[in-house]
Amino acid sequence: THLSPDLFVGVGQRLLADLKRLRSMGAEGTGVVRPALSPMDIQARRWLCDEYAKCALDASMDGLGNVLGRSRNRGKALLIGSHSDTQPTGGWVDGAMGVLYGLEVVRAFTEDPDTRDLAVDTVAWQDEESRFLGCMGSRSYCGEITAEMLAVARDKDGVMLSDAIEAAGLTNRPYFKAEPKRHIGFLEAHIEQGPILEDEGLKIGIVSSIVGLRGNVFTFHGRQNHAGTTSMARRQDAATALYEMAHAINCEFPKVAGERSVWTMGRAVIMPGAPSIVPGYAELELQYRDQSTRVLDTMTAVVEGVIDKINGLGGASVAMRSSAIRVEPAEMDERLKGHIRTAAERNAAGSWMDMPSGAFHDAGILSSVMPAAMLFIPSIGGISHDFAEDSHHEDIVLGCQVLADAAAAILKESLAL
Repeated sequence: THLSPDLFVGVGQRLLADLKRLRSMGAEGTGVVRPALSPMDIQARRWLCDEYAKCALDASMDGLGNVLGRSRNRGKALLIGSHSDTQPTGGWVDGAMGVLYGLEVVRAFTEDPDTRDLAVDTVAWQDEESRFLGCMGSRSYCGEITAEMLAVARDKDGVMLSDAIEAAGLTNRPYFKAEPKRHIGFLEAHIEQGPILEDEGLKIGIVSSIVGLRGNVFTFHGRQNHAGTTSMARRQDAATALYEMAHAINCEFPKVAGERSVWTMGRAVIMPGAPSIVPGYAELELQYRDQSTRVLDTMTAVVEGVIDKINGLGGASVAMRSSAIRVEPAEMDERLKGHIRTAAERNAAGSWMDMPSGAFHDAGILSSVMPAAMLFIPSIGGISHDFAEDSHHEDIVLGCQVLADAAAAILKESLAL
């Protein structure tokens, strides 16, 4: 099934116009500031509800801010979407593109006699970007979020999730839950957020698997003292222990890492943070990703060994706790991937590839309750999570055509079974 060229020209123009409209809600320079449950986030979600309803979808928002549009067509539905929240200084296509692909597929199917009876549900997940809880909306949908987790969740500035929900007017609303009997699968489209497609001169990436993610927070306890009068032999320097931890990880991880393993120590705190004081306390946060659970487990064992070594030196001590988010690697569904490959070859012959996702996405969560698959389009310069993030308009429109063709084929195959 292939949407007519004339029809899809209009779809492309409408898609880009809506992306720009969504961008305006939180626009700052070339980027967007629309963190989960912020006023701009809620404004965008209410706008999405209105747009879903205009397509004759039954649109609603749940108690976390997930927005769902349910098709009134008969038969099992295909769920399509992504997330509409952004990083604190985010790009304009990250997440938003996949949300609006879902909306455009519904519109285009309705306008084509060959597809107007197919059932497509659309969704905008909440807090994929981890303001409060990473992939909070999709994890709640899949039954992975407890009431206790919601009760204690807060953002980096100390804002309680419960207060943000109340300010958004969502208190006491029910939460959406997965409906395995309704959905045949979930499709998510996203920018790659990396350089591979652009470097290879390709237009479409079919996601083979989504990496798992582990995280640790290390706290270092020493003894604060005068930097001029405390001899080196007597020091219990929390900062020195932090530097030793970071250095050891960078030395030991390459020995056990997989081909695409990555690790980041993106947050460090040293207290009291004065040049003439031996630090008595420090924190370091580590995050590491790979598509193999075995590799992740080995990296965890390396971390535990480094902790034992530092604690045996007799200086500052180190303790570890797991960070708030931990996700396991997820394989994408082979049947759904096959339909995306066929659609990619039809629309971009020889210009696509299978590839793992180094970033985590809601599709990885959904794969635990239904078949899931993803497609990528190129990111200019491989840049994302930054105001400079961008993708070529023709790539955005092409990706939507590929997704629409794949969605139609998946639904028609389901009807034939």
